[in-house]
Amino acid sequence: MIVEGTVLRGPDFDPVEGRVVVEDGEITAIEEASVESSNVVLPAFVNAHTHIGDSIAKEAGGGLSLDELVAPPDGLKHRLLREASREEKVEAMRRSVRFMQKTGTASFLEFREGGVEGVYALREAVEGLDVDPVILGRETTEAMDAGDGFGASGARDADFSRERNATARAGKLFGIHAGERDASDINPALDLDPDFLVHMVHPEPLHLDRLADSAIPVAVCPRSNLVTGVGVPPIADLADRTTVALGTDNVMLNSPSMFREMEFAAKLADVSAREALRMATVNGAKIAGLDYGVVEEGRPAKLLVLDGDSDNLAGAQDVVRAVVRRAGTGDVADVIL
Repeated sequence: MIVEGTVLRGPDFDPVEGRVVVEDGEITAIEEASVESSNVVLPAFVNAHTHIGDSIAKEAGGGLSLDELVAPPDGLKHRLLREASREEKVEAMRRSVRFMQKTGTASFLEFREGGVEGVYALREAVEGLDVDPVILGRETTEAMDAGDGFGASGARDADFSRERNATARAGKLFGIHAGERDASDINPALDLDPDFLVHMVHPEPLHLDRLADSAIPVAVCPRSNLVTGVGVPPIADLADRTTVALGTDNVMLNSPSMFREMEFAAKLADVSAREALRMATVNGAKIAGLDYGVVEEGRPAKLLVLDGDSDNLAGAQDVVRAVVRRAGTGDVADVIL
């Protein structure tokens, strides 16, 4: 397979006119050449934080507080999940994953409710699709065993030391929500030495220093934080200290569109377009332990192809900036996963 156009090559997304050669799912060459295609070729997205079980209740709970919406065990989402049948949940999740696939997401890190059964339900939902979920089970260590790791709700909800230790013994991924409502649960979360934190809307100087010392990555979800009224994360300050990736969070609150999340973050925070694109691609892949997110020889061919001559993108003077700040689902020409 050969994909032609302006290729955003390497970790710095350098625009190069030419072609990407793909063999057996791997990028075998990137050739600079004059080509007729106006397409833009970039790495597919990695969504660093999702709750796609919420797909059964999109836009439910308008006006409710964060705790009323999602706090376990009786927040609105948890009540709705208990009331829905397994078939309803699987089909709703499948539709969200199909949307992610069509809009260029190669993988997503899912905090999966429902214990072991929740993990199995998501595996069923993605059957036959070309998106690779990283499933972090919740509620029990058995769910962690069945999935790819453990996704903790937050140190204010419980002491997750036992789950952290079990996950470490299993050599799997441990993530935990921290600093979403306030700063009180950040130090206890950092004390667990997690593989990554989620949200970090309210870090204090001490927490930023600890992040810099520990190099623990952070998945930020600014659209979700705005919807729930908890504030917005200091993305630039976090990025100065550690690896920052973007996630779309609850499907109940936001579409799982990395285009929207990337644009919002780029316009909200004082970060470059290239840094925002890293947050939407390779940084999430690093957290997940995936070799995705960069168009380079030897990498998996997880590619998103945009129509550079669409009414939206035609005439762009800065290709990377245009991809980050204005591209959308209507510009997708092809997705190669």
